[in-house]
Amino acid sequence: LYSTSRGDLFPLGSFGHTGWTGTSIWLDPETGVFVVLLSARNHPDGAGNAIPLRARLASVVAAAVTDASPAALRLASSRLAPLAARAAAPLPRGPAERASLPFDVRPGLDVLEESSFAALKGKRVALLTNPTGVTRDGRPAASVLLSDRAKAAGVTLVRLFSPEHGFGGALDEKVADGVDSATALPVVSLYGEKRRPSAKDLDGLDAVVVDLQDAGVRFYTYLTTMGYVMEECARAKVAVVVLDRPNPIGGETIEGPPADPERLSFTAVHTVPVRTGMTIGEVARMLNAERAIDAALTVVAMKGWRRAYWYDETGLPWVNPSPNLRSVTQAALYPGVALLETTNVSVGRGTDAPFELLGAPWVDAERLARTLNLRGIPGVRFAPVSFVPSSSRYAGESCRGVRMTVTDRAALRPVALGIEIATALRDLHPADWKRERFADLLASGAALARFERGEPAGTVVAGWAAEQMEFERRRARFLMYE
Repeated sequence: LYSTSRGDLFPLGSFGHTGWTGTSIWLDPETGVFVVLLSARNHPDGAGNAIPLRARLASVVAAAVTDASPAALRLASSRLAPLAARAAAPLPRGPAERASLPFDVRPGLDVLEESSFAALKGKRVALLTNPTGVTRDGRPAASVLLSDRAKAAGVTLVRLFSPEHGFGGALDEKVADGVDSATALPVVSLYGEKRRPSAKDLDGLDAVVVDLQDAGVRFYTYLTTMGYVMEECARAKVAVVVLDRPNPIGGETIEGPPADPERLSFTAVHTVPVRTGMTIGEVARMLNAERAIDAALTVVAMKGWRRAYWYDETGLPWVNPSPNLRSVTQAALYPGVALLETTNVSVGRGTDAPFELLGAPWVDAERLARTLNLRGIPGVRFAPVSFVPSSSRYAGESCRGVRMTVTDRAALRPVALGIEIATALRDLHPADWKRERFADLLASGAALARFERGEPAGTVVAGWAAEQMEFERRRARFLMYE
């Protein structure tokens, strides 16, 4: 179900299998559509990665084939030809050549290791991380900092910090302090009784290393936890080293109103839009300067990443940033669909497709799907569905609503999508939809006022254009990648 080989368009109920050399097969029993990939990703140097290609091929096939006719199959073949040619081309042999290509991005953790831990030489450090902090070949950040190479550089890892969802990345509740069984190091939770490290937690440290996979979204709390760590480290005269990672939904597009200064909170650490268009390292640079934190900050940049890349174009393994963010498709929808979580609808938590589903027991599914489809919202289509969440809101209750299928993620504007859904619920279910806290994650009084005046989604979205442009100007000085 969560396999990236499914691509963006193969529906739930489709299934498949993968092989060691990059081979894969994916099938949809309802339509009879299938895709088979034969590859040799371990040629010529054993370092190839077929995962992003599998996902792209599946998406191309699902988008191109609408029936089993010969014409449809010829169309699929013609669209697959460029990708097939690229797959058949010889791989560059030198690391410099490979680093310039998509599917060969090296995160900050790998770059730190390749530099013989230059940013941490001789330092006693703590590490803020979770399962997303891994090397390109899957080694956890903690084990890298405890390796013989790190010790030879004088790096001493003494403590671990964990953000929301805990060090194991699997909890949807407050998290207590603990001990990591793999390293026997103490784990200090920053999503439990406290949200900031104490002076005692920082005592004796030279630096705190941050290695977290962000979602590219303002209300994803890892940004706030990083900001709070930076503030406390600045007070304690402890350096901060951020190991950069990709923005999973690309670094070109920003979207949404910047948060109002008076609405900053744990889900809005700074006056940035909902969709930031920045990496976690770039956000750290902005926080340090614009919030006058003045931490001794070092960002270890990635190699090979470009702003246009989505996560499945990097070649890096997908590790769920949180329990309900399980694919690039869900990450693409998250900035908008999650805006509605503070209201009385389910966004699919407790189902197999969080953020791809939205509904409630009182929703008229057919009417909502028809209304949204008639609006021609770019990059997404809607189908009426029923579902029963096993946890979270409406656990055990039958919900009616819509399933969202991303048809063109480059055209999708998820924050605008969230506003489209909100205006549809406002107009179709004025008595049933409880929206007192709808502004919590939007964090913009002006946008909320337009919405509450009954304005259409397009007018609400157009109202933040000037603020969005101003943020783009602010953002420019902190960008690290082309």
